[in-house]
Amino acid sequence: MSGAVARVGALAGRASELSRARWFRVCFGLLLVGLAVWAVLSQRHQVADALSQLSPGWVVVAALATVVNVALAGMVWRTLLADLGSRLSLQVAARIFFVGQLGKYLPGSVWPVVMQTELGRDHQVPRRRTATATVVSMLLSVLSALLVVLIALPFAPEALPSGFGWAVLLIVPLAVVLHPAVMGRLVDRALKIVSKEGLPERTSGRGTLAATLWAVGSWVGAGLQVWALSVPLGADANVSTALLLIGGYALAWAVGFVVIIAPAGAGAREVALAAVLSTVLDSHGEVVVVVLISRVLFTAVDLLAAGAGILTARRHRISA
Repeated sequence: MSGAVARVGALAGRASELSRARWFRVCFGLLLVGLAVWAVLSQRHQVADALSQLSPGWVVVAALATVVNVALAGMVWRTLLADLGSRLSLQVAARIFFVGQLGKYLPGSVWPVVMQTELGRDHQVPRRRTATATVVSMLLSVLSALLVVLIALPFAPEALPSGFGWAVLLIVPLAVVLHPAVMGRLVDRALKIVSKEGLPERTSGRGTLAATLWAVGSWVGAGLQVWALSVPLGADANVSTALLLIGGYALAWAVGFVVIIAPAGAGAREVALAAVLSTVLDSHGEVVVVVLISRVLFTAVDLLAAGAGILTARRHRISA
């Protein structure tokens, strides 16, 4: 763990000087937006065919659930950053988090850390603190996702499809690592290796618990998105199915995060989600429709959230 944080810090340090240049930020931002847009446009024909099979009302419900997921994920990061000593307004936090999140469309999970670290420095947030909050929020997202799976299992055993039981076993080491005493020591040691300066603040038990609750709420939103897309295709519109898909999506995301080679978990997440969806939908074609539209909705909301973050932060600076 300390080695991973050290590598993140070293990469952020090397990118520091270059990222100060406005031309670099503009070009890099356009690249990320282009990749996200391409992820949608490259499948536009399949998306159009898939949407024709869905009820517009249910698509709107799914879109709203997606917004809930993305917004609460931002609250996880903001809560952790405040716990470390930097309490940001919602507008500023939105700019740093949501714009930085576009980095996940590049291969590897390090890019959101690098981007949010540099954006945080624009608002006088120490780079070490931002990097710590981002790394901890990533690990907390995986832990909370697996917690949601465990909570859903008694009500919907199908949330854990065959072949994916190994993912739930990660909850024990993750819970140990995320304990404030353990995480504080690991991050502090990693930072001393990189910059010879440790982390003056550490996450607290109260802050970690608050961030975990936000994270659990975000998985509820994600699962309800998939449920809203599945109901018009034949899935039962009941609580049992909703719980199954909430747990199933959380598991799929955790699997996608572990497979960090793919941009934003592409591929691995869809395989796991398709395995869960096959228990509530009759045909493979219906499963493909839900998986495809789900991915497109998340990408579209990521782009909208980044744009909204930029606009609200700019208005905040002007009014100030």
